[in-house]
Amino acid sequence: MVEALRQVAADDPAFASIAIEEMPCLFACQDFCTVHLRAPDKVGYVMGRFVPGEEAAQAILEYARAYADSDWGQVPFKQWPQGVKGHFITRTPPAGFVVE
Repeated sequence: MVEALRQVAADDPAFASIAIEEMPCLFACQDFCTVHLRAPDKVGYVMGRFVPGEEAAQAILEYARAYADSDWGQVPFKQWPQGVKGHFITRTPPAGFVVE
C-alpha cells in the first residue's frame, strides 16, 4: 500500500503536500491495509480494509487532500471519494479536545 500511495502521489502534483510515512503496526490486524490520517489541531482517522493498489491509493490521497484543506479534519460526506466509504475504523479527537 505504501508503494502505491507513493507512486500515485509522485504522479500527481496535487498530492505534493501530503506526507506518506510508514508505521510498522496500527494494531488493526483484522482491518489491513490501514492508514492513519492526522494533522496538528485536527481530528485523526484510521481507515482500513483496503486492497493495496492504485485505485485505493488514489481514493485515500484524494480524501487526505480534502482532509488537509478542512478546518479541523472533518470532510463532508458528499466530498468523500467512493473508494474510502466503508473504510473508516476510528476517529481520534485532537490533543486537548474536551467534550462539554
